[in-house]
Amino acid sequence: MGRRSPYPAEFRNDAVALYRAAGGKRTYASVAADVGVTGETLRSWVRQADEHTGRDHGCGEQGAESRDEELARLRAENGRLRKAEKEWELERGDPAPGSGLFREGDEVKTRRWDFVSAHAEVFGVQRICRVLRVSRSGYCRWLAGAKTRQERQAAENALLGEIREIHTEHKGTYGVRRIHAELRGFGHTVNRKRVERLMRINRLEGRHLRRRKRTTVPDRLAPPAPDLVQRDFRAEKLNEKWCGDITYVQVGGGWLYLACVLDICSRRVIGWSMASHMRTELVIDALKMAVSTRGGRVGGVIFHADRGSQYTSASFAQVCDGFGIRRSMGRVGSSHDNALAESFWPGLKRETMHPRLFSTMRQARLEIFQWLTYYNARRRHSALNYLSPAEFEQQQQRARKLTLAA
Repeated sequence: MGRRSPYPAEFRNDAVALYRAAGGKRTYASVAADVGVTGETLRSWVRQADEHTGRDHGCGEQGAESRDEELARLRAENGRLRKAEKEWELERGDPAPGSGLFREGDEVKTRRWDFVSAHAEVFGVQRICRVLRVSRSGYCRWLAGAKTRQERQAAENALLGEIREIHTEHKGTYGVRRIHAELRGFGHTVNRKRVERLMRINRLEGRHLRRRKRTTVPDRLAPPAPDLVQRDFRAEKLNEKWCGDITYVQVGGGWLYLACVLDICSRRVIGWSMASHMRTELVIDALKMAVSTRGGRVGGVIFHADRGSQYTSASFAQVCDGFGIRRSMGRVGSSHDNALAESFWPGLKRETMHPRLFSTMRQARLEIFQWLTYYNARRRHSALNYLSPAEFEQQQQRARKLTLAA
């Protein structure tokens, strides 16, 4: 019998689905880097899944279900594209900003000089300046600065190209602050207001989310744990404080529930679980994945959550005691007592569901799993000085090694 994998079956299956969704356009190494494993590990998971699929090849019902899910997803995507095309056609009829019309403002002067240059050979500079009531000296100064303006415009175009590339690479989720941080990470010295101006002029913006519903269902009869955090969502080192919560996303006519565990120090999602139910097993599976991610040595860690019935259950308390985890809970009906975990969900929903809902469970699981791995490895976090959680943990580990060496 081979050695048991430290990764949960749910995590392995989602990683395989993420590789297959690329359709051969990404290597094992690139997908594995996002997931946080080696390329050979992912290759072995895919091979095992292929072998399992071969054994179950005779089951035609499962294939028909997959085709139905794929058809539903394609129909939903087609409807979204049609809606986007109509909106684009409506916007296309608007007059372009800074057009050639004469109107009050700084743009008008530039357009007047352009008009003088375009018709100088026919009417003469002096006559046009007299009609437009502008000075010839001003026109001469404008001509003298042509080279400087061209260089400045070329620099603006190059910067805008990089902004568009970053915005596209992160699927339109990054706003001004994160794009500015990404540019700084690439070694650019650029003012944030300049980035903001270029994004505003070119109608580039991050995603925003509508107000969300509250999901916690408290069990008022269960014995609560003490509040060991007291709204102090700071931690000096990794595995000092964790927090967790549950949310749900709409999938067609049903719901997919998601439980996550975050390390408060690095904001990294170290455990998660997805299911079509909201029973206690959902949060237990997420906690077990977090323990596995940290190598099993988590004695003394504080786990903070709300007073939902899943977190106050006897079975969850028993699992925590088995790992040496100290439970902590906020007050009933106070979202601020678990604010860090609560604030995590809007980013996930904004960046995975906008501007449409999921059509199938398979699509929802895949996109959420892909976002969680992207969040850990690459998404810049404002609370971490715009480092990703993985980069922040690497810094923490390097600093710890240097301290021990000293």
